[in-house]
Amino acid sequence: MATKKRNTDDGLTVVATNRDARRSFELLDTFEAGIVLQGSEVKSLRESKVQLKDAYCRFDDDELFVVSLHISPYSKSTDAAFGHIADRPRKLLMHRGQLDRLKPRVDQERLTLVPTRLYFKEGRAKLEFALGRSKKQHDKRADIARRDADRDAARAIAQNRRRIEPR
Repeated sequence: MATKKRNTDDGLTVVATNRDARRSFELLDTFEAGIVLQGSEVKSLRESKVQLKDAYCRFDDDELFVVSLHISPYSKSTDAAFGHIADRPRKLLMHRGQLDRLKPRVDQERLTLVPTRLYFKEGRAKLEFALGRSKKQHDKRADIARRDADRDAARAIAQNRRRIEPR
C-alpha cells in the first residue's frame, strides 16, 4: 500500500509500507536489501507511485528477486520507449553469505519472504523484507480480539481517570 513519503529520525525517506504483512504473517526476522531499478522506476518511487501489497520475494538460481512489486510508470514521461514494465521481477542486492544463510531457512522451515517497507537510505532505494510464517484464520481472530480488549481497557481507564480528577 502506497503511503506519503515521510522522513524518519534515522535518515530514511519511507516511500511505501506493507501494512497487510503484519496482519497476514507472523514476522520473524527482518532484512534490508538494495534493489536494482531503472531510471524511470526511481523517479516513480520518488513520487510514491508503488504498491507492496501483493509483492513477495523468491530465490531463482541463488539470486533473490522481488516479484509483483508494482511501480507505476513515471507520470511526466513523454516517451513510452524509455519507460519501464510495471510488474517485472526486480533483483535484490545482498551479500552472498546472507543469501546462503537465508535460502535454507526459507526452504526447510517453509517460510515466506514478505516485503514490509520500501525507502531511500542515503539516496539509494532499499527494500526491507521479513521472514514470515502465514497466520491461520483463528490466529487473525485472536489478534483482533486482543486488540479490541486492549482498546476497551484503555477506554475504561481513561473514563475512570476523568471521573476522579477534580474540575
